[in-house]
Amino acid sequence: MTQPQLALLSELTRTHGDTLTGEGVYLPNGSIAYGTNGEKIGTIRDALVDPSSGKLRYLIADVGGWFSSKEVLIPVGHARITDDGVYFDSLTREQARDLGEYRSGEMYADESYESDERVLLGADKTAAVDETARAAYKETAYRTPDRLQLLEERLVVNKDRFQAGSVEVAKRVETREQQVNVALEREEVIIERRAVTDGQAVVGAVLGEGQTTMRVDLEAERANVGKEAYVVEEIEIGKRTVTDSQVVTETVGREVLDVTKTGEVRIDEGSTTTTETSTTNRKV
Repeated sequence: MTQPQLALLSELTRTHGDTLTGEGVYLPNGSIAYGTNGEKIGTIRDALVDPSSGKLRYLIADVGGWFSSKEVLIPVGHARITDDGVYFDSLTREQARDLGEYRSGEMYADESYESDERVLLGADKTAAVDETARAAYKETAYRTPDRLQLLEERLVVNKDRFQAGSVEVAKRVETREQQVNVALEREEVIIERRAVTDGQAVVGAVLGEGQTTMRVDLEAERANVGKEAYVVEEIEIGKRTVTDSQVVTETVGREVLDVTKTGEVRIDEGSTTTTETSTTNRKV
């Protein structure tokens, strides 16, 4: 019997949007892959899906080193999905790197990479694999994980400080005209003349002789203008922090579980948000 061809989950989701939507589809891209004892072994890049049933078969993990990349296929039954990553509890880093390299773009049958079973079973490369152990292994290797993660986007707003502006405070000289009334004193000459009615003759006096000039010096005050500086105002400069409220708007999405059932099936889902449809199409 020919095994079905497997397709990339991300590609299947993109090209079959009418039957496979992003809601409820587990896209593991970017999840950290951990091995035995919680040791990081790589990063999940994608998954291979049986397009006829929508079941996950393999997770594609990049198990390369710091400066290299090697993608391998790990049967989904080895995975334990948690909030912080995908755990392969029975797989060591060495086993992961011993797996055959996955070549992007090729389609794989469900039973492809059977040679990797020896690695995943921890068997010797030359020894025969016990068929009972192989059958038990296949029973769990491709079992769909019991837990799928539904993701929801939430806005995360970070704040950073930047120079919004600056204020410079300096002094400059501004001139204006000012008028001040000043009282100044000055001396004036007062000449009093009195008529003599009973004048007597001056013996020997000759007109024009013995002329005398009288000089009187007059004093006056004048204004000497000077300027003095006075403190009229004191300035203190400081800063204070004020809080403004700003509304940030962005579109976010979330994943909801899309359950498709065929036939007489009863599902107890608790409080999980779901969309239930009776159809022959199956969704991941």
